[in-house]
Amino acid sequence: MADLTTHSPIEDIRSNYLEMTRRKRVYSAVMLAVFVALMVAGFKTADDRNAGSFFDGLHRLFDFPAEVLGEASQKLAEMPAHFLTFLPSLIETINIAGASTLLGAMIAIVLSLLSTRGLARWPRLIPLFRRLMDITRAIPEIVVALVLIFVLGGGPVPAMIAISLHTAGALGKLFSEVNENASLKPVEGLHSVGANWTQRMVLGVMPQVTPNYLSYALLRFEINIRASAILGFVGAGGIGYDLKNAMSWGKGQYDEAAAIFLLLFGTIVLVDQLSSALRHRLTHGAQTAPKQKEAVQ
Repeated sequence: MADLTTHSPIEDIRSNYLEMTRRKRVYSAVMLAVFVALMVAGFKTADDRNAGSFFDGLHRLFDFPAEVLGEASQKLAEMPAHFLTFLPSLIETINIAGASTLLGAMIAIVLSLLSTRGLARWPRLIPLFRRLMDITRAIPEIVVALVLIFVLGGGPVPAMIAISLHTAGALGKLFSEVNENASLKPVEGLHSVGANWTQRMVLGVMPQVTPNYLSYALLRFEINIRASAILGFVGAGGIGYDLKNAMSWGKGQYDEAAAIFLLLFGTIVLVDQLSSALRHRLTHGAQTAPKQKEAVQ
């Protein structure tokens, strides 16, 4: 007699799906609990080791911004002169960010191509190049900048090298993910006619991935502007160094600090808007063609 208790494939799939869903919920709950515990423990440790309790000084949180804004409002007429004074430092900061992004992107392109399966020049060395990108991405820019400042002295060169190394690791990871989506047919075609590795990458891969490369590089340029301003606090030049000096003098120089804040804020917003528009154009193309077609019709 046939066994009537056998389960249909649909029931098995349903039970497996429900079991997988329950397991995923349990894992998510455990991860959330661990995250909350780490946050609470970290905050408690930081509060215990702080010179004063966080909650004891919470009511003074807005005292410094109030002093800066108050002094800036009293010397509002001097703001245009301050903008002109600190404009060269702002240009230096933008130059540091631009040079760092360009140099880091060039290194990232090479590392990403050497660490992508199907494209790598030496497939056995793929883990080595990936770990190299992990190391350069994991070390903060300020740590590298402090070491280089000790060796090379203060100035924009240590900041540029530090940001370039971090940019190479960060963009290399993103570029390698873009490379994995590239079609291998042009590469195979070039290989069949005797093209070397460099020619295959330049002619077969780069035309496919260049828009995404530029999009990620522009995004990184925004980040590097902020990073170069922060590195100015440790003597790496740029507008961050002027901001540190203005804040160190305290009252009487807060109007200069306010002017630097406004310059930085305006520059970051402007670069963000311009790069967003350029990234959208690179990844989606011009949007005027459909409108022109409708107008002709």
